[in-house]
Amino acid sequence: MQIDQQSPEWYRARYNQLRDRALGEERAERTGQGFIAMEEGAVLHRETVPGGWYWSTFVPRGQALRLINTAGNKGVSVMLWNADDLSERFNAGDTLKLQWTTRLSTGRVLFSDMGRVLASIINDTCGTSDTIMGGSTPSSNERNFGNAALRNTRNNMRLIAGKHGLDVRDVPACISFFSHVSVGADGGLSWVDGSVQPGGVVDLRAEMNLLVGVSNCPHPFSPDSAFAPGPIDVVRWQAPAPAADDLCRTFCEEAQRGFENTDPLFA
Repeated sequence: MQIDQQSPEWYRARYNQLRDRALGEERAERTGQGFIAMEEGAVLHRETVPGGWYWSTFVPRGQALRLINTAGNKGVSVMLWNADDLSERFNAGDTLKLQWTTRLSTGRVLFSDMGRVLASIINDTCGTSDTIMGGSTPSSNERNFGNAALRNTRNNMRLIAGKHGLDVRDVPACISFFSHVSVGADGGLSWVDGSVQPGGVVDLRAEMNLLVGVSNCPHPFSPDSAFAPGPIDVVRWQAPAPAADDLCRTFCEEAQRGFENTDPLFA
């Protein structure tokens, strides 16, 4: 019998099987890869992004972008587009659904809306990110800081998109690193205090040629009482080629299938 001709009970059992396997993977210790060092000779470009501002860059496949949370900001938002076809971009829903987790840290990947892998998280010293809320908006700034006119991630990403011939339809929900958002028993979302410290590092290895947008604005749930994000540092560098047992490429079956969809483009 074809998979699209199975009974509801079969689909339910299959779903539970996949869910239980994914939960086991998530709870298991993530082994097989330590922190990947960035050698000074591998550095290609450095930039400092002031608080509240944005920056964009092209990152070819095989290079990595390091985000350094120099001041311990509560949130740094990132958006990814396929630089060879800007209609393909990061999809937050698929990234969570395909990997059965909201815990995106070392070993996880960021999927596009076409089932391909845009980038891999090869280092994450903070271990906290948010792919549910998206970036800050004028309304979140009004709620948090009493001023809707402050700079925000939604408008920053729209400015980045406009500079590359895109418009608001090309700016979906982004991912916010250095953002520890917890889901309570009632399904509500809240910020976990004390979880973001200065000096945190996230490295994204490009698995496609990427256009990357970075917005240095606080997360919508930031507990700060004043809008005062400090500067962050970003570094584009040549990452080591992934080994056969690369953690991101082997962590789960869904990621493996994502790479099977991605790698033929560059064969």
